Amino acid sequence: MSFPPRYRARSRVDVSGEESRAKAVAAATELFALAGFKGTSVAAVAAKTGLSQSGLLHHFPSKAALLAAVLEERDRQDGDFLTGTTSPPLGWAAFDALTALVARNSTRPHLVGLFVRLAAEAVEPAHPAHAWVQEHYASIRTWLAEAVEAGKERGEFAPDAPVGTIVRTTVAVIDGLQQQWLLQPDEVSMAAEFEAFTGILRARWSTVGSG
Repeated sequence: MSFPPRYRARSRVDVSGEESRAKAVAAATELFALAGFKGTSVAAVAAKTGLSQSGLLHHFPSKAALLAAVLEERDRQDGDFLTGTTSPPLGWAAFDALTALVARNSTRPHLVGLFVRLAAEAVEPAHPAHAWVQEHYASIRTWLAEAVEAGKERGEFAPDAPVGTIVRTTVAVIDGLQQQWLLQPDEVSMAAEFEAFTGILRARWSTVGSG
């Protein structure tokens, strides 16, 4: 799950052949989600894309470059969904937007699997996604902290609402629900559980009711 582009430093991958690029990114997304970065070869991505290995490497000079394109596309999709053409939502609207995104991701198990696998692998500093994962968490913490602070200024949040605790707990709930949902998709509803969590937050810290 990624967050409003204002909070991320977007990389750029210089490639040609947009159709081939899009197919390669889609194929790599699926394979990275299933086998992780380390378990996926350039040859496997090329075969799934319908390109020769040299053809794929013409667009993406390395597997790390392909991973960067996959992660940027994931960022773009989630950022567009959260913000559209407007500014990032703040106050309780930020939590409403997250709830909608969690529901949307319930229909995209391959992307949830991609993040869960990469986040685990990228704990290692040498992993190509290590910096991206660090930036991912920094971006959501920054956004949610600004959302809560803006909510306080607007009178939506109680003045004593603990910003850091709300932010860290929200991130932990999202990550934990994703993991549990991948393991037991028939028993865990990410959308319902996250909505219930935000209801608890509102009941405790909202000054404008729980609707």
